[in-house]
Amino acid sequence: MNVLFGVSASDGLGLGKAFVVPETEERIIPKNKISSGEAKREWKRFEKAVEKEQKKIENHLSTLEAGNIQRTIFETYQLMLSDPVFIEEVKKSLNTELFNIEYVLENKVRDYADKLRSSGNDYLADRAHDIEDVFDRVIDSLIDFHPFNIEEVPDDVVIVAKGMKTSDTVILAKRKIAGLALTEGGISSHVAILAKSYGIPAVVGLKDVIDQVQNDDFLIVDGTLGELIVQPDELSLKEYKEKLHKQEEYRRTLEKYRDLPGKTKDGTRFNLYANIGSPEEVKLAIDAGADGIGLFRTEFLFMSASNEMAEDGYPLTSPLSEETQFQAYKQVLEAMGDKPVTIRTLDAGGDKLIHSKEVPDMHEKNPLMGLRAVRLSLSYPHILRTQLRALYRASVYGNLKILLPLITTESQVETIKGIAKGVQLQLKSEHIPFKEDVPIGIMVETAAAAIISDCLAPRCDFFSLGTNDLTQYTLGIDRENPAVAPLYNEFHLAVLRMIEMTVKNAKSYNIPVSVCGEMGGRKESLIVLSGMGIRNLSMSPKQIPVIKETLAQFTIEELENISRTFN
Repeated sequence: MNVLFGVSASDGLGLGKAFVVPETEERIIPKNKISSGEAKREWKRFEKAVEKEQKKIENHLSTLEAGNIQRTIFETYQLMLSDPVFIEEVKKSLNTELFNIEYVLENKVRDYADKLRSSGNDYLADRAHDIEDVFDRVIDSLIDFHPFNIEEVPDDVVIVAKGMKTSDTVILAKRKIAGLALTEGGISSHVAILAKSYGIPAVVGLKDVIDQVQNDDFLIVDGTLGELIVQPDELSLKEYKEKLHKQEEYRRTLEKYRDLPGKTKDGTRFNLYANIGSPEEVKLAIDAGADGIGLFRTEFLFMSASNEMAEDGYPLTSPLSEETQFQAYKQVLEAMGDKPVTIRTLDAGGDKLIHSKEVPDMHEKNPLMGLRAVRLSLSYPHILRTQLRALYRASVYGNLKILLPLITTESQVETIKGIAKGVQLQLKSEHIPFKEDVPIGIMVETAAAAIISDCLAPRCDFFSLGTNDLTQYTLGIDRENPAVAPLYNEFHLAVLRMIEMTVKNAKSYNIPVSVCGEMGGRKESLIVLSGMGIRNLSMSPKQIPVIKETLAQFTIEELENISRTFN
């Protein structure tokens, strides 16, 4: 038995066999001199790899209707694979340079793409990425390179990995995962947030964990203590099975709170909302007795679509279509009925990449401070307009509120409201029904937004405190980095003062304020926030009955008195 110590990222217990995710392989293209006689053999290898890729594309085309944008792209790829001019250039280079075909093809593709990019023609420049993409698949086939696919993870296992990309965590919604054991990530990382949403125990900060665990080792993930037990002995296994039984019993006792309102012993009412990342998660919110959706993270829709395309070997060509988004938003609004549904516009960038040709990866030195969230939307306004059209179209099916992420200036709010007005006028001209009075609010998640919240309040219909980023930016701590995890403190006086300032300014302008960060779903946080006058909290669905139970144990006066000890 071996016990590894890390940091608790999502509480609870998980037992299961290990599935060790290998580290990302680097694609290495060999460079070997060949004889003129070997060139024929190399050319046959090339033709076979191209034929294999052509068949894959034909299979895709058979599933797509005419006019579909993906069909158009696949047809373009098909033409590129059979382009006689390019193919002849590759063959000529093979016979004159006399190197192995994958090396010749790699050089020829890069040279050709560079020429297209420097042509001065936007259309040709866009084709540079296409030719690189389709022939990269051919090269992968030639060198037998098969990158690990996160979708290969089976059910009922403990995922052991150095780290997980935010886009990869979408599988947590599709699999029954027993637990997560990671080297990288922080307690408020997006991986941790999603693990909490799905009730998956998670421990991060486990140094060299992939070197200390083998596939099929039996593991116990103690997400509460931040421990990973490898190959437990019989006594430990018995002890943890008993703990797991008690954990299940506690969950059953919470079921009685499902249909009860969130209120204190003396009747002070709290609105408890759910955070979700996909339409499918709305069922979790309903089952938990949520008063509505306090945060729908739409970036996970884009990231999920990107992953689905990646399974086929092709990147997402463009962000989600208006119709696809409309159907997703409509599904959530209809499911919640009259209850409010707050949908956040695209919060991509940083560690949440959507891998789209329309939004290329920036490779920024400091991405969390870079072109992300609302900054990204304003840099690519056509994506924002498409999302707003989908949102307004869906607004007639429920009680919609639109939330803008990472706002730091008044002009950002005014610009987006102007774009929204233009979208409304366009929908009117097309005789498409929508609600004109959809509230538009902002995320207060930077010190800048908190400090000028008195200036932002007159321009907003509501505030939503994103305490994860607010803590990160206020304290200057990367919440994805386990090395500084002990310094990440939501109860730091600076953070509490930012929250208090925002609440005060919201009250002055009579606009509602809620907390939608992880702080909103913790028992200890509830006590502090309630003392500041906050009555609207949004959290992972599984925490809603826990918070209801906690509220029922105190009067509002007791909560306020305890809260004063933190200020």
